[in-house]
Amino acid sequence: MGTSYPDRTNARGIWKLSDITKNILGEGTYPRGVTRGMFAGGTTGSAVNKIDLITVETSGNATDFGDLATIVKKGTEGTCSSFTRGIMAGGNTPDYLTTIQYFDMTSSATNAADFGDLTVAGAHLPASSNDVKAVMGPRRQSNGDPNNTLDQITTATLGNATDFGDATAARRNGCGAGNSTRGLQFGGEESGGNVNKIEFIEFSSASNATDFGDLSAVTADMCASSNKTRAVIMGGSTPSESAKVDTIQIGSLGNSTDFGDLTSVRSSNSGLGNLLVAISAGGWSGSGYLNIIESRSIITAGNFSDFGDLTVAVTGQSPISSGHGGLAENFPRAPELYSPTGKVVPRGLGAGDIGIFSGGKLNPAGTVRNDIQFVQISTTGNSQIFGDLTASKYGAGGGASSTRGLFMGGFVDPATSQTATDYFEFSTKGNAASFGTLTAARAFSSGCSNSTRSLMMGGSGPSPGFARSNVVDYFTIASIGNASDFGDLSAARSASGATANSTRALVGSGNVPGSDVNIIEYFTIGSTGNATDFGDMTARSYPSGLASSTRGVFAGGYSNDSSANINVIDYVTIGSTGDSTDFGDLTVARSQSYGGLSNNIRGVFVPGTNPDNSTIDYITIASTGNATDFGDPVLTGGDFTSGSNGHGGL
Repeated sequence: MGTSYPDRTNARGIWKLSDITKNILGEGTYPRGVTRGMFAGGTTGSAVNKIDLITVETSGNATDFGDLATIVKKGTEGTCSSFTRGIMAGGNTPDYLTTIQYFDMTSSATNAADFGDLTVAGAHLPASSNDVKAVMGPRRQSNGDPNNTLDQITTATLGNATDFGDATAARRNGCGAGNSTRGLQFGGEESGGNVNKIEFIEFSSASNATDFGDLSAVTADMCASSNKTRAVIMGGSTPSESAKVDTIQIGSLGNSTDFGDLTSVRSSNSGLGNLLVAISAGGWSGSGYLNIIESRSIITAGNFSDFGDLTVAVTGQSPISSGHGGLAENFPRAPELYSPTGKVVPRGLGAGDIGIFSGGKLNPAGTVRNDIQFVQISTTGNSQIFGDLTASKYGAGGGASSTRGLFMGGFVDPATSQTATDYFEFSTKGNAASFGTLTAARAFSSGCSNSTRSLMMGGSGPSPGFARSNVVDYFTIASIGNASDFGDLSAARSASGATANSTRALVGSGNVPGSDVNIIEYFTIGSTGNATDFGDMTARSYPSGLASSTRGVFAGGYSNDSSANINVIDYVTIGSTGDSTDFGDLTVARSQSYGGLSNNIRGVFVPGTNPDNSTIDYITIASTGNATDFGDPVLTGGDFTSGSNGHGGL
């Protein structure tokens, strides 16, 4: 870029919070666990004063939130947030500003108001914040020169900024990110052109910035996002527009590494996110303004995908998020903690992150058990004992809300199918209790659920004959009682896999006497009715099913054609009908695991019938690839019943 410092229209930084105090306490105007992302100001060639709003957990187009107090054409770089406030500092109109503006992140819609002033007027300020303090970095001054000033504010108290320290050199057009303890600044321009520097400060004590490491390339005009452990740096000018995404581990000094790519090259884009997701929005393509919003799991490296659109094609917006830096993990609270889904949940087992599997047969002896085992999905390790079922059984159907799990039907020895349904509460380890009965006795049915209803689809009757069923029952999970009729499958079958998100239940494959089927069908969970065709998958019996909010996964099973267990993992996009796609392979071929567990990030497959029935596998649902070893069950077996309190994005 050289020393002339041509004017830029970019918005750096990613200063987000984890969840708002009112949200944490359940007192806010929007649902608990929701992360708000806001993009403010910028330029379309002329000044923009509007604030766009997205929900980070749900892809879709931005909507109008409100207006800035001061119209800022571009360069409002000092963007940050506390638990309750979104804050923007500096910028130009085209005059360079000392203005600090703020708005209420908890409201349904609001305009910004005056907060105070910076110590030095400027634009293109990297910024970072925790729940108490914000630090805004070196900036472009009105004469075009960079400076090295670091300002600080206490986000809860209106007033002017004070001196925090200095950057290692005068700089502009970098970007920032951070977590609850450390703020970072990436790249930008110095007097000799673009740089690849990474610097950091500790929020706990005012001081000069310190060297952290280097970016993979000299870069300016990019944006960033962070959770409590990782920051990603997206796009920018290197000096031409770039699609490159780098990452660093916030707690460990060192150089950045490759993370993946944006969908196309851009600079002057805006970045935000939460504990789980990184988002890039808008920017300059090299030939025009962009309205593209794209996202990526921040947990695992990979390329970004489409999220939606801004209300207008724009560059230079200030990004603010209510979920940045893992702040929720450090918010002091007595009875509650955050799960990996970002929701507030009871302490102890950590609702939203617990997978349960129960009963089953102890292979090869065939002893039927009543044990309930559990794992914490976000970690790896062996299962633990949770409690006992009301009776020993296997091949039951499983379902769960965020607080309660159900085990529906199943076989007892000898192979006598049951109507009995058990339940338990995730918050407290202990034994299951009676919930109600199915409309007809069956086992090897497919069970799944959203937060309110649990479905039991198809299955087998008792020996002899094991007559297949097309019946679909449902329970209202919050209300103890008997099942009601929901509708029918297109044909009677058993041993299918099933999964669901908040709106749609999928049932895939299974068997009829002597053969496997490859069909996938779906139901709209909120409305009773018969199954609708979804697409096809690998024909097999006894696969495991699990889901995130967007993707359904089926794994393993038994092939009647080859008389062998299989290791295939397939996936579908739940919201779009169509055939399944190859995901990868299990670590070992298995059948009758009948146990798929998930939160919104990770899927876990419990053991089944195979030469080694002591293996628990896991996958990252958003990223295709082979499964990885998770740990071992304390009790081996097959024909488990499973459920988790974070599945399908709950």
